Amino acid sequence: MVLSKEEELIEALRSVIDPEIGLNIIELGLVRNLDIDEESEKGKITMILTTPFCPYGPQLIEQVRLVGKQVLKGGVEVEIGTELWDPSMMEEGAGGDWGLF
Repeated sequence: MVLSKEEELIEALRSVIDPEIGLNIIELGLVRNLDIDEESEKGKITMILTTPFCPYGPQLIEQVRLVGKQVLKGGVEVEIGTELWDPSMMEEGAGGDWGLF
């Protein structure tokens, strides 16, 4: 089975772990939108942080850029959304270890 660039990027972004929480940014629901231009292989990722002043924010954004560059030849632009993170945004089952669900 051949993965689309979007699926490939989502799987690659699972390697970006929030060091405070120990879960990846896909499990946490931090990636809110992906926009990929298949021709130029450039992407735009809109993501949020678990808290507005997350001390690991700059590190997470840089990791997302680096991972995006590995998947898409044109790299990715990372935009921080204004939405506030909520545990309900997590992938189903991801919060089990926390006793959230």
